[in-house]
Amino acid sequence: QVQLVESGGGLVQAGGSLRLSCAASGRIFSSDIMAWYRQAPGKQRDLVASITSGGITNYADSVKGRFTISRDNAKNTVYLQMNSLKPEDTAVYYCNLLRTVFVTHRAYWGQGTQVTVSS
Repeated sequence: QVQLVESGGGLVQAGGSLRLSCAASGRIFSSDIMAWYRQAPGKQRDLVASITSGGITNYADSVKGRFTISRDNAKNTVYLQMNSLKPEDTAVYYCNLLRTVFVTHRAYWGQGTQVTVSS
């Protein structure tokens, strides 16, 4: 069983920065992809960024150049450095681990951490 615990959310002014952390416990495989999603009130949960254990990253267009995802495989931890924050970045941010075994996919989720950007 995998457990994900996020930290680092909070209230920040527009233009500011925050760093989110997600610590994974349990058995973590090198093939697991870790990611950050976010969900604003009344909207669907969307992918923000993802990273493989080899460091291959993928970003939503809305955060490219402002957010950086990184991963410490030794600590089973993924980070999201968020710079130049905008009010539209306000959302609950969720850590995600996607595991694929043969053709079976399973997703694990953290409890979420609130990020609020004031204008």
